[in-house]
Amino acid sequence: MHRRVFLSMTGALALAGCGGFRDSRINPRNWFGRSTSRARDTAAASTGGNPLIPEDDESIFRRRNREEVYPGTPVDQITALAVERTSDGAIIRATGQTARQGAFDVRLVPEQPENAPVGGVLSYELQAVQPSETPQGPARTRQVHAGVFVSNQTLEQVTAVRVRGLRNERVSRR
Repeated sequence: MHRRVFLSMTGALALAGCGGFRDSRINPRNWFGRSTSRARDTAAASTGGNPLIPEDDESIFRRRNREEVYPGTPVDQITALAVERTSDGAIIRATGQTARQGAFDVRLVPEQPENAPVGGVLSYELQAVQPSETPQGPARTRQVHAGVFVSNQTLEQVTAVRVRGLRNERVSRR
């Protein structure tokens, strides 16, 4: 009888001591903390060049195999950023708010070619195709979501994930 009481008390104390594991750096769910918001430079948000002038000589008589160009523009603000671990890597989820209703085809576009981290920072820009003739509407109707998968090989080199919008950016650090 004394042995059962002693073992159950020892087990209860050991289980109560495991509560600190939830907040430790050993737990993989804590590798990327909560995201923080920063103001973005206005010079970086503007695009250069005239979109009405073609980049190369094109004739109507010659057809070329052209790559599809994504017509998206950066969303107004990034409201949330989450990095969720999976068995093969992580899913980066971003929530943004557009200036007007009706945005569609939302994507997280990598800022570097081949989605390579620069200085340990993996950078994306949240873009959407946004019509200009729609009403502004309430904030809840202007919310957009996008996500992208990142493999374990890429995550080994990453210390922070940054998602940029037109007016701000959110950073989640390891």
